[in-house]
Amino acid sequence: MVFIAILIGCILGAIIGINAPIISYTYSSYLAIAIIAALDSVFGGISSVINKNFDLKIFISGFFGNAILAILLTILGEKLNVDIYLAAIVVFVWRMFMNLGTIRRYYVEKWTNKFKERKEKKKIQAEQTK
Repeated sequence: MVFIAILIGCILGAIIGINAPIISYTYSSYLAIAIIAALDSVFGGISSVINKNFDLKIFISGFFGNAILAILLTILGEKLNVDIYLAAIVVFVWRMFMNLGTIRRYYVEKWTNKFKERKEKKKIQAEQTK
């Protein structure tokens, strides 16, 4: 089921990407930093669901707050002729990798435990048949 959803998402993304207008160079830095900030919030939300402390209000405020702050840093950096947005990119990407590490560890442990349980069940079944 998940693979079908991924396939449908990829097809829709390709169709929309082909037909979408090209973002001008002027606005590409704003869009890039907003996407990175939004992805940081999404990974943080997934991580908090895994840690069982997800709060929708915090997620939504972080989603829009991070994106707006990152865009404002980009605007300020352009006015000062300094690439301030790079600091936001570094922080958001670092946080994304930290959250991705949490997500990865959760699923690796879950998979490992499932594998151990199956191995123990087979061992018990083998002992019972003797």
